[in-house]
Amino acid sequence: MTPGPVSRTLSYLAFDFGTKRTGVASGNSLLRLATPLTTVSAEGDARFGPIGKLIAEWQPDALVVGVPLHPDGAPHENTQRARRFARQLHGRFRLPVHEVDERWSSVEAEAGGARDLDAASAAVLLDQYLRTLP
Repeated sequence: MTPGPVSRTLSYLAFDFGTKRTGVASGNSLLRLATPLTTVSAEGDARFGPIGKLIAEWQPDALVVGVPLHPDGAPHENTQRARRFARQLHGRFRLPVHEVDERWSSVEAEAGGARDLDAASAAVLLDQYLRTLP
């Protein structure tokens, strides 16, 4: 009996984008479990310095960005900001970037008693993404 193909474990960093703070979480395709890491408290282009250090340290295979939508699924002002952030991540770090619907991620993180709500929200959206993997 020949063994089947071995699939490689992929690692991810996820971002819960905010204009003042961005939560960060890590996870991988083997355990399919996300862990809150930190919150980057920087605005505009200043946020990419600390994010670059996290990417260098964790060396993810891909990035995941939460995209906020209205409860009915309609986009709003922050939807475009989060998508722009996702494009900037891809352009700066040359990694695949996956977008995830982040509706209710903060509510779920808060209900779980998170100490760092932004990082916990990033973990919630990364958990969502990891559950979609084959």
